[in-house]
Amino acid sequence: MRRTLQLLLIVVVAGVALVACGGGSSKEGPQQAARTAPAIKVGLLLDDVHERWERDRDGFVEVTTGMGAETLVEVAEGDQERQNQQAEKLLAAGVNVLVIVPHDADKATAIVEKAKARKVPVVSYDRLIRNADVDLFIGFNATRIGEMQAEYLLSRAPKGNYLLIGGSETDDNAKRLREGQMKVLEPAVKERAIRIIGDGWAEDWRAEAAAKLTEDALAKAKNNITAIVASNDVTAGAAIGVLEQKGLAGKVLVSGQDAELDAVRRIVAGTQSMTVYKSLRTLTRLAARSAVMLAKGEKVDTSSVTPNGLKDVPTMMFDPIAIDKDNLDGVLIADGFHKRDDVYGKGGS
Repeated sequence: MRRTLQLLLIVVVAGVALVACGGGSSKEGPQQAARTAPAIKVGLLLDDVHERWERDRDGFVEVTTGMGAETLVEVAEGDQERQNQQAEKLLAAGVNVLVIVPHDADKATAIVEKAKARKVPVVSYDRLIRNADVDLFIGFNATRIGEMQAEYLLSRAPKGNYLLIGGSETDDNAKRLREGQMKVLEPAVKERAIRIIGDGWAEDWRAEAAAKLTEDALAKAKNNITAIVASNDVTAGAAIGVLEQKGLAGKVLVSGQDAELDAVRRIVAGTQSMTVYKSLRTLTRLAARSAVMLAKGEKVDTSSVTPNGLKDVPTMMFDPIAIDKDNLDGVLIADGFHKRDDVYGKGGS
């Protein structure tokens, strides 16, 4: 009996040694093959990074990582030439799909062409790339956001002087926002109920540009401004900073977009009237999943198309929510977008 056990132990030990040394077979086991299989690489090109885009990036990477893909992220910092170079870098790194937040909606066409030459599908994220063979556009209804901003202000200030602060003129979203804003405001302008005393673009969505537009409008109107249609929270914050210097903060209605923490705090303080909340959780998850599917050569189901000048781009479009003091808690805090203590301070309400 003892001899039998000794022989059995010798066989088992020998078998383990063969496995450990790779003896007996040149084939990899299932787990080892899975580890050495090439991962899908997703390229994510961002134009800039502040609070909103940090949320997009983090949510996107979390989902792609969970799907077993590697995400390579580059940030252009508002420079189109830099974004072009970053795109070439990602394509050279062998990304299987390219997701782009374009700095310039027209010039980003060159990036799409280079991706297509390598047979890499392209997702236009949040901002539509014009005149390019984009595979998918996923974003929010920018025209509707502009309408919501103007509707909110006009319903509370049906008469008076208005200032319009647009975003970057090279951003297709900025122009769609303006279309939505003017669709609402035009009848009141024609009736001479309101007067637009300033109408400009904040280059690259920069706060300094928005502040200058506000200063010029206040000088022109001798501080008599009723409402400022600021296209996002960065431009809104810059405009409110100028209003504070003039003792007008809280007296002039100001719109915004993105529900950034500083903007939400301004809404609580009464210096910003509203913002527009876009559920980034929904946007980033669907964009990330769709990107991985395209990388695998799988079909992505869409519900609509958006013309970009070259083609009708398959589109996933979402509607946003207007936020003010009345629904801030019920939407932003309830959705987990912001924490109550961050908005109101500890013990605040």
